[in-house]
Amino acid sequence: MRVDAFDFELPPENIALHPVEPRDAARMLVVRPGGPLEDARVTDLLRILRRGDLLVVNDTRVLPAELHGTRTRGEYRASVSFNLHKRVDDATWLAFARPAKRLKAGDRLSFGQETDNACLLGTLEASVAAVEEGGQVTLNFDLSGAYLDEAIKAFGAMPLPPYIGLKRALEERDKTDYQTVYARKDGAVAAPTAGLHFTQALLGQLADLGVGIERVTLHVGAGTFLPVKVEDTEDHVMHAEWGEIPAEVVERICAAKAKGGRIVAVGTTSLRLLESASRATGTLQPFSGDTDIFITPGYRFNAVDMLMTNFHLPRSTLFMLVSAFAGYDTMRAAYRHAIDSGYRFYSYGDASLLFRQDS
Repeated sequence: MRVDAFDFELPPENIALHPVEPRDAARMLVVRPGGPLEDARVTDLLRILRRGDLLVVNDTRVLPAELHGTRTRGEYRASVSFNLHKRVDDATWLAFARPAKRLKAGDRLSFGQETDNACLLGTLEASVAAVEEGGQVTLNFDLSGAYLDEAIKAFGAMPLPPYIGLKRALEERDKTDYQTVYARKDGAVAAPTAGLHFTQALLGQLADLGVGIERVTLHVGAGTFLPVKVEDTEDHVMHAEWGEIPAEVVERICAAKAKGGRIVAVGTTSLRLLESASRATGTLQPFSGDTDIFITPGYRFNAVDMLMTNFHLPRSTLFMLVSAFAGYDTMRAAYRHAIDSGYRFYSYGDASLLFRQDS
């Protein structure tokens, strides 16, 4: 399909710069195939979901992966910034650099500053291993594993999406606002934002109702914000992200589905992982590794019955995904209604609850 078929105009005032409080007070547009659009709230999940349904959430935890530092090349020094976006191994990350033109392989990098405060780590050092077109670089850090993760937390800033970060400064509250309440596995550099709508209270109420909750892991990369630059979806190269679904989780999901429960993916990240794990055989299988699944209209869904997700960027792979899930014409109408009705878009915005078009 042509990429411009997924374009739309969004007034700037519809872009949310902060989440609502409490999180579950956000609006939620319910989209059913062939049915009228329903304006609801996230707490209406207690009315819409039923005993035996199963929420699948992404328990990745966002690292403060925006790093500002100094490049050293002989006697020359320059300020550079990086957004880490994919871990390669225990000591190596891929990153987007600003400005990348100041870098070349072999450059040394220093993040942080020397300090007498024993609570801080001093500096974090790295080397540039490779510089690619498009501003991507490979960074080899002097630390590795958990030590590197802790250093990134000490020196990094929360990597807010550009549509927020270009409009306001980073705030202390973003450290918690941009993290789900069930986050536990470090590795993402962008939040699985549909999950930002849940509170511990709502999760408890859903459990009391008999709605199950299962956790999978997909470490969201900064590539999720990259625009689609080609004219046809067939020519787009999807970024890869690492994910995992353990065998015991697969067993419980399959058992819930066999009993008539609906599988509700919380976020496009959970959906992409579930569909990646069922793509080869048509049934859900344990999964561990990279996925670059690219879902566009015409895709046949195997694992997911409902999708809770935020409102996405025009011309984005995620708007293509929701159009495949609920129907292209249906989602065009839903987004027009959301814009006209003042729904808040993107990471800190409102939610939608989509029923699969062939369900």
